[in-house]
Amino acid sequence: MKTIQELFDLTGQVALVTGGSRGLGKEMAEGLAEAGASLMLLARREQWLTPTLNEFRERGFKCEGEICDVSNPEDVQRVVNRTIEIYGQIDILVNNAGVTWGQPIEDHTLEKWNMVLQINLTGAFLFSQRVGREMLKRKSGNIINVASIAGLVGSMENGQHIVGYVAAKGGLIAMTHEFAAKWAKRGIRVNAIAPGYFPSRMTEKILATDQPLIEAGTPMGRVGSEGELKGVAVFLASAASGYITGHTVVVDGGGTISA
Repeated sequence: MKTIQELFDLTGQVALVTGGSRGLGKEMAEGLAEAGASLMLLARREQWLTPTLNEFRERGFKCEGEICDVSNPEDVQRVVNRTIEIYGQIDILVNNAGVTWGQPIEDHTLEKWNMVLQINLTGAFLFSQRVGREMLKRKSGNIINVASIAGLVGSMENGQHIVGYVAAKGGLIAMTHEFAAKWAKRGIRVNAIAPGYFPSRMTEKILATDQPLIEAGTPMGRVGSEGELKGVAVFLASAASGYITGHTVVVDGGGTISA
């Protein structure tokens, strides 16, 4: 039987993290590196990626990075090939890259709907498919999809108007089930994390106006804090969760149980 330290140890493993240069993606990547994994971080812009690479390397993490449009199949395959070229394998995939767009349903443009779906859902599909092909060769791997409580519950008229984001995150949870069921016997586990409200670039506007209301509706009475996702990511990526697949871990201070 493995010790608890061995169960959470990711030494020798390689993690590819989309949207891994800042915010929640950076935090999860940091946790994976602290557990021993080597990293391939992806970002849309160089000015986001380079500072994180420098910071992580100064801390002694083995870390590479690439600029990538996750909705572009050629970009996705290029990054997968580059990761295999550098590290020889991909053991962990974290599909974290995402955007949102706020607009009432009746006014929501098709252009912005397509943009949100392409990045949040199609991008996760493309990376899961392309990285999954490499994992299937080795009959081993872990995929973690970063969903949201927005994919689990709706909001009233006075809530956020983010129908594309809601649809994408709900689809991501359903896709997690399908990938997990199809690949379970082939050595690949697929799970999701559904964060509630955490301070980030994506939530800064809603928290600036509605944080007291959000906290009042959360059993723990607060939004998420820095560091409260990295442990979940390490758990799902490691042998500690070896008999878990197709599951969505909700990290929201109890918000959805009282919705």
